[in-house]
Amino acid sequence: MAPSPVPASSQGGTIPHAAGGSLFRQIVTGNAMVSVLSVLLAIVLGGILMAVTNPRVAETAGYFFARPGDMLSEVFKPYVALVQGSLFNWAGADTAAQLYPITETLTVSTPLIFAGLGVALAFRAGLFNIGAQGQIIFGALFGAYVGFTWHLPFLLHLVVVIIAGLVGGALWGGLVGLLKARTGAHEVIVTIMLNYIANFLLLFLLTTPAFQRKGSTNPISPFLDQTALFPELLGPQFRLHAGFLVAVLATVFVWWLLNRSTLGFEFRAVGANQSAARTAGINVPRAVVLVMALAGALAGLAGIAQVSGTEKYLSGGVAASIGFDAITVALLGRSTPWGTFFAGLLFGAFRAGGVAMQAQTQTPIDIVLVIQSLIVLFIAAPPLVRAIFGLNPRKKKNATGGHGSGTGSGATAGGKIESGAATA
Repeated sequence: MAPSPVPASSQGGTIPHAAGGSLFRQIVTGNAMVSVLSVLLAIVLGGILMAVTNPRVAETAGYFFARPGDMLSEVFKPYVALVQGSLFNWAGADTAAQLYPITETLTVSTPLIFAGLGVALAFRAGLFNIGAQGQIIFGALFGAYVGFTWHLPFLLHLVVVIIAGLVGGALWGGLVGLLKARTGAHEVIVTIMLNYIANFLLLFLLTTPAFQRKGSTNPISPFLDQTALFPELLGPQFRLHAGFLVAVLATVFVWWLLNRSTLGFEFRAVGANQSAARTAGINVPRAVVLVMALAGALAGLAGIAQVSGTEKYLSGGVAASIGFDAITVALLGRSTPWGTFFAGLLFGAFRAGGVAMQAQTQTPIDIVLVIQSLIVLFIAAPPLVRAIFGLNPRKKKNATGGHGSGTGSGATAGGKIESGAATA
């Protein structure tokens, strides 16, 4: 029998054109684009909120048609201050003053990246690690104690401090995994309760002779030895330290772990479907304990970045709100290592620039929290973002000739592996 002729639609440039259009459609409707649009939408709504609550905007609106530049200047002034305080201060007196904002952004981003990676790693295994706050505290607790009680040579001391922070965070995170694997206890409840235990335990220890600074009635520890501190990358006029480089290495490690290692494949398989993973021969309880221990170790590094990098001593507020912000960072990063890394940089910019925004324009720094909350809201509702920007994906024909959304069970399982908690 002679072969059937090739349809005209499959010849020439028709298929490349269609494939190119399909690829473009996938890019503009994908998760990464939705994350970017969520941030932009939150910034726009935050700007509107600042505008309607700013009395100067209302005042300049009265003569908008006479001098529109006055009103526009007042509307954009907070965000100009935000950029000036987080990226580049073009009004600085010298180069150091001009570059100081970007170094602050990198410094503030460092613990957010560490903790965000810990949360994202657990998300990829189908676990909700709400305990980064407690894991940060335990990492800082172990690392700081080694830092101010042991006296070792420079490089060796810093390495031991880092290992101590990894161990402290891993113990606190691994405990959650062990309880879930052995008893079925829900990790959300366990991690929230352990956050309280870690916080109050830290406050208690800071009042004991072993941790409280001599000659001080404040609940703070002695300063860590100079040999236990991260080296300054750009000199004493900046706070940026080598912990940021460790954060880059941690991101590379998590990427390799999830995408190039057998253990990472097991984590993703457990996150996609525990029953299927168990049927395939994967030891699910072991995977749960390991992933929570690794997540805790990464969060523990955030505590080390605080005590050996930024603060140089241990205090009751060492974790601040980093552990909870890390959840937002991981969600914005779609639980991917590099996505989490850049989300951490963005939130670090918000934090560093928010101070300048408040100082220069008297805009409450709480508006930054509003923008962060809006980002989470929009990321949790991707169909809403796609509908606002008209990016709803086209329906595809299924094998029977009907129409479907292209989100069958196979796509769902795959999406759960790739986007972690975004689909959980």
